Amino acid sequence: MENRKSIFSTYTFKEQGIQSINKIALAPMTNGQSHPDGRLGVDEYNWLVRRAQEGFGIIITCAAHVSKDGQGWPGELGIFSDIHIPGLTTLAKALHKYKSLGIVQLFHGGARSPDEVTGTKAWSSSQHILHIGTKSLEIRQGSNEEIDQTIIAFKNAALRAQKAGFDGIELHGAHGYLLHQFISSTTNQRTDLWGGSFENRIRLIRTILKEIKESVSGSFIVGVRLSPEDKYAFKGIDFDESLELAKILADDGADYIHVSPWDALKKPDKYPDSDKTLITYFREAVKSDVAIVVAGEIWSSDDAQRALGMGADIIALGRAAIGIPDWPTRALNPKFIPMKPPYTTEHLKQAQLSGTFIDYMKRWKGFVE
Repeated sequence: MENRKSIFSTYTFKEQGIQSINKIALAPMTNGQSHPDGRLGVDEYNWLVRRAQEGFGIIITCAAHVSKDGQGWPGELGIFSDIHIPGLTTLAKALHKYKSLGIVQLFHGGARSPDEVTGTKAWSSSQHILHIGTKSLEIRQGSNEEIDQTIIAFKNAALRAQKAGFDGIELHGAHGYLLHQFISSTTNQRTDLWGGSFENRIRLIRTILKEIKESVSGSFIVGVRLSPEDKYAFKGIDFDESLELAKILADDGADYIHVSPWDALKKPDKYPDSDKTLITYFREAVKSDVAIVVAGEIWSSDDAQRALGMGADIIALGRAAIGIPDWPTRALNPKFIPMKPPYTTEHLKQAQLSGTFIDYMKRWKGFVE
C-alpha cells in the first residue's frame, strides 16, 4: 500500500496503472533551448535528462506549442509537426532509461504569441488590449474556424507525444496563455458558445480534453495545469470557479490536476481567514482517484511533505530543480538545507543549464549573481 505521506513513496495513476518511482516531479519551465523550427535542442535534452538521472519521478517538459501561431517565444519546443517526433522520441527513451515518466506540456500562447515570433497577428478569446511592460498590444478575437483548428492541433500534438513514447501530456490552462484566456471572465467577452457564462468559458479546455481522451490510448496520462486565482496581470479567475472547473475536468477524464498558485502552501486569496490551504480545497473538490499536483515555493523536503499533508499527491519543483538538480537524492537526508538563489553562472552551468537558459533566468530578480 502506498504511503501518501511520503514524497519518496511511489504514486500510481489509477486508470493507466502507470507508477511513478516517487511523488517528485520537475515542473514545466520556459528556457528557450530548442531550435527555431521547434525541434528539440541538445541543451533542452541535457537539462531534462539530467533531472531524470538525478531521481525526479516525473519530468514535465517546458511548454510545447501545438501550432505555429501559438508559439510564445524564440527557442520554444514545438510539437505541431511530425518533424518534432524524432527528437521527442530520443528524449522519451532517455527519460525511461532513468525510470522517469515523461509528460509533454501542450501549449498555445494566444494573445501572448508575439507577431515577431509567429509572423501572424495574435488572437485570443476576444478582442482586448494586452499590456506587456510599456507596450500595449491590440489582440483580435479568434474566429470559430481558428478555435476548431486549435482543438485539432491540441489533439494531434497529443498523438505525436504518444507516438514519441511519452507517458502523457499536460494541457497548459494556466498563467495567462490561450486556454487561460478563454477561462478568464476578463479576457473572454465573447457572446457565442465559447464565452460569456462560466459553462461557455470552460468549453474550449473541456472540448480539447475530451478530444484527446477519445484519441489516445487508455494507458496515456492526460493532465491539466490551472491557475487557481488571479495573479500578477492574469485576471478574471475566480477561486470557486477554479474548484468547479477542476472537479468538472476530473469528471471529464483528466488524470491529474496541476495547481499552480506560485506558493503551494498558501491560503486562497478569496478566503484568507479559512482554516484550509488552497491545495486542501482542490483535494476536497476533486475525486480521489485523480491526482492533485502542486507547484510553487517548495524548497525543502519539509515543504514538500507539508504539501502532501494538505492533500497534494505529487509535488512539482521549479526553481529548486533549476539550482539543485539532485534535489530528490539530497532531500533523503533529514538535515538537507536547500541552497537558494542567487546562484553563480558556473553553478548553473554545472546544473546543466545552457547559456540561453541562464540568460533567461537573469530576468528573475535575484536568481543569478
